[in-house]
Amino acid sequence: MSAPAFVHPALFYRGAAEYLAGTVPFVWAGLAAGEPVAVAVPGDNLALLRRELGPDAARVRLLDMTEAGRNPGRIIPGVLRAFADTHRDRPARIIGEPIWAARSPVEYPACVQHEALINHAFTGRDVTILCPYDTAALSPEILADAEATHPLLVDGTGQRASTAYDPDGVIARYNEPLPVPEGVFELKDTTDLAAARALSHVRAAAAGLGPGRVADVEVVVTELLSNSVEHGSGTGTLRLWTADGEFVCEVHDDGRLGDPLAGRHPATPEQTRGRGLLLVNHLADLVRLHTGDGHGTTFRAYFRV
Repeated sequence: MSAPAFVHPALFYRGAAEYLAGTVPFVWAGLAAGEPVAVAVPGDNLALLRRELGPDAARVRLLDMTEAGRNPGRIIPGVLRAFADTHRDRPARIIGEPIWAARSPVEYPACVQHEALINHAFTGRDVTILCPYDTAALSPEILADAEATHPLLVDGTGQRASTAYDPDGVIARYNEPLPVPEGVFELKDTTDLAAARALSHVRAAAAGLGPGRVADVEVVVTELLSNSVEHGSGTGTLRLWTADGEFVCEVHDDGRLGDPLAGRHPATPEQTRGRGLLLVNHLADLVRLHTGDGHGTTFRAYFRV
């Protein structure tokens, strides 16, 4: 018997009518078949779907993607796998809309890499994830990327195979170097977790983060530096700065990250180690990554001030 086929279509829509025409029958077909259904889309579209589904909305797991998926690195473990893994005994359907017009240029590379990585995270799973794209609000470049990250394309004319499908090419193309701005604070080639934690506390508080978020920054810096010391090149360089309303912490080492899904594998109850990058994705508002031979590995975590 062959393995179940993961289905990952992009839905190209323009306006509310096309959005509902492409999503509501998908939900109703799943409910009619007794399949669990989840919807994780931006708030306005979530309200639109909730109204159209009527009483059936109570049978669907509904999430606002602007909150649940504000960090794209959190979506696979915290939204998609969190739902699908609780229903391994039967097919599952999910609508996931991680890219919308208000996503910033800093966020977008992480968003498109997330869409590409879904194809690896769900290989062999009996799951369908439908990803809507607003053709009226998104650029032609973003729509072209959607054709590269989704093997199937759906619009008002029907469904077709994508001739541009190349998720690994997308992952590589957006594996961009992360230039360091001038004037950042730097703790170079260190293994001193206590010093890194204390410095990040002072800098985050001075940037205007509240006590809870300062504590989150401390945890993220500790986990990233620990990862460099234990699994990277043995030391890490910590950089801290504030720009464009965000506090940024970055850890760079000379190692190379081999697993593109690192930080996106859900932790198992019996797991005692390997939760660090998962925790980083959970706490930060955005995580960017660059890794490669000769470049080392850089993790950059953003916290909104």
